[in-house]
Amino acid sequence: MATLSVIVPTFNEAPYLEDALHSVSFADEIIVIDSFSTDATAEIAEAKATKVLQRKFDTFSEQKNYALEHATCDWVLFLDADERVTHSLENEIMGTLRNPRHGGYRISFPHFYMNRFLYHHSDTVLRLVKREGAHFTGKVHEKLHCEGTVGRLENPMLHYTYKGLHPYIKKKERYAWFQAEQAFERENKATWFHLTVKPAYRFFSSYVLKGGFRDGIPGLAVATVNAYGVFQRYVKLRLLQKNMQ
Repeated sequence: MATLSVIVPTFNEAPYLEDALHSVSFADEIIVIDSFSTDATAEIAEAKATKVLQRKFDTFSEQKNYALEHATCDWVLFLDADERVTHSLENEIMGTLRNPRHGGYRISFPHFYMNRFLYHHSDTVLRLVKREGAHFTGKVHEKLHCEGTVGRLENPMLHYTYKGLHPYIKKKERYAWFQAEQAFERENKATWFHLTVKPAYRFFSSYVLKGGFRDGIPGLAVATVNAYGVFQRYVKLRLLQKNMQ
């Protein structure tokens, strides 16, 4: 059967990392790519992972591409420290690797917030790929590329993404800077349309079109912060345009 590497990027993830690594203990190789954490992340990784790499963070794509260069197995699964592979997903992954029909597989991620999983706020992301030819592009919301067609696994991965309202907002603000810088490099412009209509549509999409209203108050909170993140992105792009950052 094909072998499996798991790559886990980290920075100060000590409260979450051990459970994440335990959930992928079935893998042939576990690689932690750390950005010089200042907590106990590295010590936990040394005890549980096959390889621990240290690299100064520049972009998400470069971090993961660097780790890919050190992977040795046939397939690679990418896992964040706040994610968990369930037994059902483990069994599906192992069964898929015995007879793969595609070069990569998407996995769904229902988010966890306010002590519940938001099944109507779920992403489906390419995470399991053949190592040969796999690579990332993009600074923020990096995109994974693989050779061949892409399928989808049925079982979800648990994602404890939102550690509270304040960290969630801070994360959106941090991503907004990356996204604004990327847009500025492409010479994109922020207009009143981007500052008004875009955030409103993001709220409408998250809360109404995707059914976030079915997730109660947590769904409302996520839709609101998502809209705020879009607004922040274009405000920061405007600041870059005016050289006011």
